[in-house]
Amino acid sequence: MQSSLKKSLYLGLAALSFAGVAAVSTTASAKSYATAGAYTTLKTDATKRNVEATGTNALYTKPGTVKGAKVVASKATMAKLASSKKSADYFRTYGVKTTNRGSVYYRVVSMDGKYRGYVYGGKSDTAFAGGIKSADTTTTATTPTKTAGYYLKDASKNTLWTAPKNTQYKASKVSLYGAKSTDTFKVDSAATKTREGSLYYHVTDVNAPSVSGWIYAGKGYDATATTQDLGGLSLTMSDAAATSDNSIKIVYRDASTKAQVSTATWITSATNTKAGDTSTTDQTNASGAKLSEFITNSKPSGYALANTAVTTGTYGSTVYVDVNAQATSKVQFTVSGKPNNTVDGSEVALTTTPALANGDVLTSKSLTVTGFDSSLLTNAKGGTIADKTLDSIATALGKATITGTTAYYDANGTAYHYVYTLNNTESLFKNNNTGSVYGSTLKASVTAQLVKTTSGSTSSDSSWIG
Repeated sequence: MQSSLKKSLYLGLAALSFAGVAAVSTTASAKSYATAGAYTTLKTDATKRNVEATGTNALYTKPGTVKGAKVVASKATMAKLASSKKSADYFRTYGVKTTNRGSVYYRVVSMDGKYRGYVYGGKSDTAFAGGIKSADTTTTATTPTKTAGYYLKDASKNTLWTAPKNTQYKASKVSLYGAKSTDTFKVDSAATKTREGSLYYHVTDVNAPSVSGWIYAGKGYDATATTQDLGGLSLTMSDAAATSDNSIKIVYRDASTKAQVSTATWITSATNTKAGDTSTTDQTNASGAKLSEFITNSKPSGYALANTAVTTGTYGSTVYVDVNAQATSKVQFTVSGKPNNTVDGSEVALTTTPALANGDVLTSKSLTVTGFDSSLLTNAKGGTIADKTLDSIATALGKATITGTTAYYDANGTAYHYVYTLNNTESLFKNNNTGSVYGSTLKASVTAQLVKTTSGSTSSDSSWIG
């Protein structure tokens, strides 16, 4: 009996031990997830919510301790972004969630939009910590001593931005609508991109104050330098005050009526010149322009020089320069004959109306033309267009791509459009337009071929299409 009791105790203890181990094992394998509170959108000034990664925490699709959170950027990736020398790798914070354990996760997006998610931000929703820290994406720089007289050098390469690129989220290019190529800009502040160290000036168009923004400024203005490295800007040095000893006045007048059109004043940078002296061909103004160059560059808009530019003049006197008003002819395209609707060897039955027909006039809204230099149509207003020039225009139109923008459909819903070819090239075009003057409308006869539409048509300057 004693032996039997002893055996029962051993069996009982073994069962208890197994149950205990099983309980511990079950508890150890069950992962405990946090829960996240409601999402809150951050309302403070967006430019004050720029941060950079510290590299201590990964970026997740959800707060990292919440069930279902997936890695967007690993801890190693965030460490690389933390040491990056590119502004694109900064982040903007825009939302926050707090878990039931008191951990704060900020919703962030990288400046280039490549990474977006939640990163651990410490225990407070009023201060950044943990995986991110506040960042100054730009550093204030010294405003140049010369603040006026700047020009945009080439807006297609360096233009104005709402903020230096990637230093603010969604920094964008500024519309230059209202600005002229001859407008000057003034500088009111300067900054460098903290990571790249590149210099930017904030500039405003003097003639169109609504046009303002940040532009790359190279090494910046240097008052001691003979040449300037200004990035996207160029600088015309200011002329001295005009006197009879240092200036020549230019009067532009209409070549036909001799009526004054505009005036300009060239001021030499040469010293010791006197009224009555004759300027030399190598003397320049403060911007480095010779008298002949200044006359060409300062001619009134919409006019061309009627004679060879003057190369010298007398200080204190006036030079008269004849100019001709310019005009650009338009071209009216008319469909000749029945349009060819054969595509891939089969006649296409179009269901949309009205269909193109013989004699239809194509307007600037119904087609685009690419590969044509419209300057061939511009010259002295009222002047006769030479036959040789008409040949050149016809040749250029024959090589251009003339594409219809109107869509036509067959019964299956397949889209088509027309492409046009100049009819009989030079000979017919010249015959139709001999004796035309600049500013008039030229007639162009074209044949039409239907083609299947595979992509959108290319835009073009259509101001010369009648």
